[in-house]
Amino acid sequence: MRASGIAGEGALVLFSGGQDSTTCLAYALERFGRVETLGFDYGQRHRVELERRPVLRDALAGLKPGWAERLGADHTLDLSVLGALSETALTRNVAIEMEDGGLPNTFVPGRNIVFLTFAAALAYRRGLRHIVGGMCETDFSGYPDCRDDTIKALQVALNLGMDRRLVLHTPLMFIDKAETWALAERLGGPPLVDTIVEETHTCYLGERGTRRDWGYGCGACPACALRADGFARYRNTLRSAPR
Repeated sequence: MRASGIAGEGALVLFSGGQDSTTCLAYALERFGRVETLGFDYGQRHRVELERRPVLRDALAGLKPGWAERLGADHTLDLSVLGALSETALTRNVAIEMEDGGLPNTFVPGRNIVFLTFAAALAYRRGLRHIVGGMCETDFSGYPDCRDDTIKALQVALNLGMDRRLVLHTPLMFIDKAETWALAERLGGPPLVDTIVEETHTCYLGERGTRRDWGYGCGACPACALRADGFARYRNTLRSAPR
């Protein structure tokens, strides 16, 4: 599944330690000659995801010999100022609920814009042309910074401001969670799916005490609900597929 023309180029993956970013890391490892990863500590309640990152990097490096050869340096940036500015359910110990404006209070204003801006600055310094993120406007909570239009506009702004030809890749943008599970299987087979189930973290509350068929989580927050529903539909598709 490696695309011709970019196999020798380098990529930087926004890698949180969750299901989507792990799938994106596999996507990048399959396509680019050198892949580095970037995580952000912004005071998130579910910062247990940061602890999963080295575990997942090691796991993916062990899935395919080529992936081990391409996986490069890991970086973590302290963006605690973003959490300090945000009064959200992802950065404060408050209940998850909808706000008057129609967005859930899990929305961290400017998060993806800040993430991609810092990623672009790091990619510039590291000589990496491609930046891969797990933004998606199919299964999302209405976050405006997950929309394709936002990412395209930001790519234009970053290229103008840095005088570089950076490319922002969002391989999950137009697929749902069931299709994200299926993409993981196409990229790394059942071993990658098993790794995502066992090792990634997506739950907004940072709950890893309960192991479910789709992984660990509280089972009730929006992130868990999306992941559980997507996994169920993915498994149902497998069962109904012709053999």
